[in-house]
Amino acid sequence: MAEITLNVRQLQAFAEVGYEVAGGGGAHAAMAALRRVVPLDAYEFVAFDPATGRHHSVVSDGHHRIDGDAAEEYTGLDAYRRAMTTRAPVSMPEPGTERYFRRHLAPYGWTAGLTTPLFLSGGRYTGLLHLASRGAFPELAEPLVTAVAPMLAHVTDLTRCVIDPVGLPPGFSAVTFDRLGTRRDVPGFTASPALTGEPGLAALARAFIDARELNRHGLWLGRDGRWHELRLLRAGVGFQGSIQGAVVAERPCALPYELTGREVDVLTRVAAGDSNPQIAAALVLSVRTVTTHLEHIFTKLGCDSRTRLTTKALAEGLCRLDL
Repeated sequence: MAEITLNVRQLQAFAEVGYEVAGGGGAHAAMAALRRVVPLDAYEFVAFDPATGRHHSVVSDGHHRIDGDAAEEYTGLDAYRRAMTTRAPVSMPEPGTERYFRRHLAPYGWTAGLTTPLFLSGGRYTGLLHLASRGAFPELAEPLVTAVAPMLAHVTDLTRCVIDPVGLPPGFSAVTFDRLGTRRDVPGFTASPALTGEPGLAALARAFIDARELNRHGLWLGRDGRWHELRLLRAGVGFQGSIQGAVVAERPCALPYELTGREVDVLTRVAAGDSNPQIAAALVLSVRTVTTHLEHIFTKLGCDSRTRLTTKALAEGLCRLDL
């Protein structure tokens, strides 16, 4: 990127752009700050969805309407492919963009356009920012927009989900899914091998979303042969959390209260309301063996009735969650 010299007003605007993006002020607040140093009459944020490989218009201002096919049409231009390589803005109209300009900008009275690809500081592509003006952009506009692009890239990052980090205790790994089973990252959390290697998680998340529960907490025996504490929380995914989703989080754990795996199975059936004969049939055990397991469970958990046992098991996440 070319070196540029910024004055105090420009530095203040850049700082405010970053503050609005990071602080939740949103795209419009960030662009209001940018407008103080880059004269423009309209803008449009176009997000790239890595789950589908397509682009979608998500935020705009100054346009009377947005053509549904405009984003995908632009990505078919040589100018787009060149910009993805150089990460530099493309001015319009320029050779190769005239048809696009006549169709999508000229009808609104714009005489100049500027489109920049948006990459996060780590190098991941999130989408595009289209700018339009009734007059020519100043020479400094391109390097200014290039410099601020990594901050604005967060606006079009569809992999983000809306979740309060305090909803998960320390030590958890987490991913999130929408109802279609599309997996997305949770900002601030990594995805453990146990989560990434389990194909049944998407179905579990979908069932959780459909159940309209706010959260679910239980024990899961992973493919690695280890027990894990598993938590599911509702979350919005995609742009501004507009898609229903579920966060699936896990951390390895020892079975609480010195329970055995078989005792967890029996406890899970008790919490589901099964009788001893039903538990015996489901787990292929004798009724006497189930009774013995229950005696041990009552002692370990300090409960004196099935009702109290069920309440404690559900409150503390002691039931087994199967995928």
